[in-house]
Amino acid sequence: MTRDFEQFPDDDNGNVLWQMHEDGDDLTEAHEIEYSIAFNSKEQAEKCALYLLQEEQKISLFIDEEAAQPEWVITIYVYMEPEYSDIVDLEEWFTKIAEQHGGEYDGWGCMAYVYDDEDIEELDEEFKS
Repeated sequence: MTRDFEQFPDDDNGNVLWQMHEDGDDLTEAHEIEYSIAFNSKEQAEKCALYLLQEEQKISLFIDEEAAQPEWVITIYVYMEPEYSDIVDLEEWFTKIAEQHGGEYDGWGCMAYVYDDEDIEELDEEFKS
């Protein structure tokens, strides 16, 4: 299939989405996408976490002790169809929030949902049982 650069622009987000599509991931299905913001201090992370909770975001907060310098990381979980323009909009919003709270936006990721025909047949049989 030829890449549609309107749907999958030639940048990091477009490349990830294109690779997901090429791997067989159904991008019309909602995914839980994880966006991350990193902080050097617990206090800044906690203030940002409270702000995100007030904005009705689903989050987790943990310390990454394996980083070169330990850092506090907020992960924001957004259940959505992985569409380029929506991802870019959320990245801009989370970047702004990170900067307002002394943190740094650190990217997004999600689990791929790829099923082959055998997997679907097995699932169908399980549901019939």
